[in-house]
Amino acid sequence: IAALLFQTATSAQIMNNRFIIMVLDGFGAGEAPDADKYGDCGSATFQHIYEQTHLELPNMKKLGIFNIDGINLENKEENVIGCYGKAQEKAAGKNSPVGHWEMSGYVNEVAFATYPNGFPEEMIEEFKQKTGLQGTLYNGVGSGTDLLKKYGEEHMKTGYPIVYTSADSVFQIAAHEDIIPVEKLYEICKIAREMLNNPKYNVGTVIARPFVGDKAENFTRTYNRKDFEEENFGRTMLDVLNENNKKVLAIGKINDLFSGRGIEKSIHTQGNADGIEKTIEAIKEDNEYKLMYTNLVDFDMLYGHRNNVEGYAKALEYFDSKLPEIMENMKQEDILIITADHGNDPATPSTDHSREYVPILVYGKNLKQNVNLGTRKTYADIASTILDMCDLEQLKYGESFKEEIIKNRYITGKL
Repeated sequence: IAALLFQTATSAQIMNNRFIIMVLDGFGAGEAPDADKYGDCGSATFQHIYEQTHLELPNMKKLGIFNIDGINLENKEENVIGCYGKAQEKAAGKNSPVGHWEMSGYVNEVAFATYPNGFPEEMIEEFKQKTGLQGTLYNGVGSGTDLLKKYGEEHMKTGYPIVYTSADSVFQIAAHEDIIPVEKLYEICKIAREMLNNPKYNVGTVIARPFVGDKAENFTRTYNRKDFEEENFGRTMLDVLNENNKKVLAIGKINDLFSGRGIEKSIHTQGNADGIEKTIEAIKEDNEYKLMYTNLVDFDMLYGHRNNVEGYAKALEYFDSKLPEIMENMKQEDILIITADHGNDPATPSTDHSREYVPILVYGKNLKQNVNLGTRKTYADIASTILDMCDLEQLKYGESFKEEIIKNRYITGKL
């Protein structure tokens, strides 16, 4: 009877959990076994930043970031208070949508098309016809900030948007906010999104890239960026939570990545600091959200893509400095998961995402400490664990690590 009561109390405690996922966009933890297929051999975002800057991350260190298998930075923590590990991406690709979908339980096994030589003429002509645009600029692979310097002034004279792609499956449209207002740019992107759903194009993401400034030297992209994803992806834990009346709060670009599916409320953010503050505010509230899901985009957008090692290091140190406030405000049953969606190593010549492992740091006041979760076969283990702890339907992908992190769990057997 005592054992049964203990099991019941433990189950009730688990069922009261709120989950906080904080995605450090582009924070890889070493090249994946298949990095060679993506041209990413040698990429190691965290390791290279640490080696070049010796950044201080005392709080992430306490959670176990330096103890993850394969990190090998000779800065291990003996008294780890979190659970730590890393996960390999199973999906085809290395961008934000497939990474977030996978950690949420859906693996995109068929890769979206990429366009390393620019988009075919028929695609651009159809785009112009359907949007009513008289012309476009560039059409090729490139760094957005470099393209603004090269084509921004011509765009302001002609009104033609700058269209470009990258190593990922993206159709990016850059426009000055005074030339093509933000809402108009979004309308253009929606038209492009519908057009690019055609299987013959198979583009994963359309991205609105608004910018401001009056000349090449000071053109700056704004936080009015918006992503328009391919909507026909499979079921995720957000769908399962929603179907079971468990509410999801999306902070940052999470809502865009999931096309709003399964999300109760979305909060737009103006970069990392704002995203962190919005997350802390949500944690403090006595709300009904089962999942608070945050993306911190600056790691990727401002530093990884721009090969800014020092900036990336400072952004990591700032996040680390806010961890005590995040953890102190967590309720007794809350569970924090810190992870990433892909790598973006600023120390390599590439300005694109990198195929890497991602870290997994898990902390909760009721969880075990200093547990090595090892190397997970898929990001989807995160979703599997959350659904397991909610006693909800498991999806096709992922293996729960609930039993590894729950402490004082009764082991069944004969009395």
